[in-house]
Amino acid sequence: MRNRTVALALAPGALHPWDLYELGVVAAVFGTPQPDLADPWYELRVCAVGGAGVEQPIGFGAVLRPEYGPEGLVGADTVIVPSVSHECVGAERPVPAELVRALAAAHHRGARMVALCDGVFALAAAGVLDDRRVTVHWEHAQLLARRHPRVQVDDSVLYVDDGDVLTSAGMTAAVDVCLHLVRRDLGAAVANKLARRMVVPPHRSGGQAQFVQLAVPARPADDLGPVLQWALTHLDEPLTVETLATRAAMSPRTFHRRLLKSTGSTPMQWLLSQRLAHAGTLLETTALPVERIAVLCGLGTATNLRRHFAAALGVSPAQYRRTFEQRTAG
Repeated sequence: MRNRTVALALAPGALHPWDLYELGVVAAVFGTPQPDLADPWYELRVCAVGGAGVEQPIGFGAVLRPEYGPEGLVGADTVIVPSVSHECVGAERPVPAELVRALAAAHHRGARMVALCDGVFALAAAGVLDDRRVTVHWEHAQLLARRHPRVQVDDSVLYVDDGDVLTSAGMTAAVDVCLHLVRRDLGAAVANKLARRMVVPPHRSGGQAQFVQLAVPARPADDLGPVLQWALTHLDEPLTVETLATRAAMSPRTFHRRLLKSTGSTPMQWLLSQRLAHAGTLLETTALPVERIAVLCGLGTATNLRRHFAAALGVSPAQYRRTFEQRTAG
């Protein structure tokens, strides 16, 4: 498997307790073997920039004792920076020079670079993000843009995949981008099974806008869960807003407003994204013709599927299938 070695870069200094979540996500996705999904799985290296064996405080009296130093970053296929200290984000002190040098060297060698939340400040300091579109937690977006004017900051999305550089917004967006990496490396079927094992959605529609200001809606989104799950099992049917609203015991206007508030997508946008995701899975896991896949995912005709697929992903269904076959063979 390509991109098998994943290195987690721990910056010097104590981590905030919130950072433990992102460390746990990386460990769960890349550090826990899943032989029934893919064998071999990833090899996770925890790298302390200060050197191998140097204890790293992680809060609550706990410490990590990484087995690798900065050389582990340079030799990895993928480098993930989970966070930097709040002092580095607030500019009270710069990102540690040894971390900047190690990240720049890893990028120069050809590693795929990933930042989770404010780890983006470390990649920016290393020059990895110049002239690239990135994302970060919406609270840090203006600060990142001011400090690094060559970086194109988009605070409206959960993560950005720019090929060899990926960035994500805060905390739970780490799950989104890590599952996306698995999807890129091993295919949608494996990523979906892993997501189900983790009891998380394999892909979340919408962006950060749904979490700004009204982080806890007055009415929880749980009431939409059953109807959306039902829709996923009936994508081959001519679903309408009226159909979904009736199953949710809401008026079409209320259902539209509730879904937009909860996911950042209108009902038709949400349906289209789910249909395209299902089409991608069928292209990866079956030899069905495009015409049949178009029917099964609810887009009707091969022409309609090709048009929407190209608009959303930039490639045709045939090109997508060939890319997956090449990735699997590699």
